[in-house]
Amino acid sequence: MSLRTLERDAPSSFKHSVSAGTRVLVFSAVALVLILADARLKITEPLRQAVSAVLFPLQWAVMQPVEWLASGQSYFEDLAKAQNEAVASRQAMTAMMLKAHEAERLHEENQQLRDLLQLRPRLTVDTVAAEVMYETPDSYTRRVVLDKGQVAGIEAGSPVLDDLGVLGQVTRVQPFSSEVTLLSDRDQAIPVMVARTGVRSVAYGDASNLRTDSMELRFLSNDADILVGDELVTSGVDGVYLAGLPVARVVQVERRAQSPFMRIYCEPIARLDGARHVMVLTPLNMVKAQHSPDAAPIVPSEADTKQQREDKSAQRRALGKANLPGAGGQR
Repeated sequence: MSLRTLERDAPSSFKHSVSAGTRVLVFSAVALVLILADARLKITEPLRQAVSAVLFPLQWAVMQPVEWLASGQSYFEDLAKAQNEAVASRQAMTAMMLKAHEAERLHEENQQLRDLLQLRPRLTVDTVAAEVMYETPDSYTRRVVLDKGQVAGIEAGSPVLDDLGVLGQVTRVQPFSSEVTLLSDRDQAIPVMVARTGVRSVAYGDASNLRTDSMELRFLSNDADILVGDELVTSGVDGVYLAGLPVARVVQVERRAQSPFMRIYCEPIARLDGARHVMVLTPLNMVKAQHSPDAAPIVPSEADTKQQREDKSAQRRALGKANLPGAGGQR
């Protein structure tokens, strides 16, 4: 009997193998339990941290060539960009130097003309830098609150500007905060002038709810020279705003045959919603009061006093003669 005919394996009745489908189900259940346990109990977090600490040097070593290549490429790109910016900066500096010399020459000529005409010097307005803290919760008004108040020298009625133009006006002042009514508020009005033609008007906050952050010019006749795109600046006639401050830009002009006045809608130049840092100016009337010379008391001379007494005596004598009986042609 050959040895090859002998079966060395155990009989099939003693084999206990698990089917592939059962193994898949068991391993899937174990994986699901581990996923849930890790998500809830974080049981694999220490193991993950240990593996990460062990593999970090290897990861760092593998990433170094990639980072060197990227840094080398960015170095040459930054170098070329810096060289281009340096050239553009030198050109801009040259242009700014020419403008600065021209502005200085015009300033000197302007000062000489003002001295020649004996005009009073220009007024200098004090400013206070402030930051917008929040917008008031009233949905029917457009107001913001600043972080500066009476302690910082802010007065009620002060104009408020951002880096683009007029933002609004201080309407309420507290010791450490102040409230600013924006130009788009329905109760706000500001005297303006069309920069192109010099036409004066008053810009009001749009009272309708159809437009957001809009203004309108009222009571402007249909034959007024104003076009879409015209810039509106402060006219300075109200004694609050300095003249020439940017206010708004005309976006729509409606000429109506049934009315002698046209409807003009404007868009504020300042960022009414996104302004964060603003400048608070001193009202123009306060600046004029500070710069106006004090009136010196007029003391009449002795000769003037004597002449006034003689004139009053002559007036009394003339009145007395007029009141005598039979005088003045009495019937």
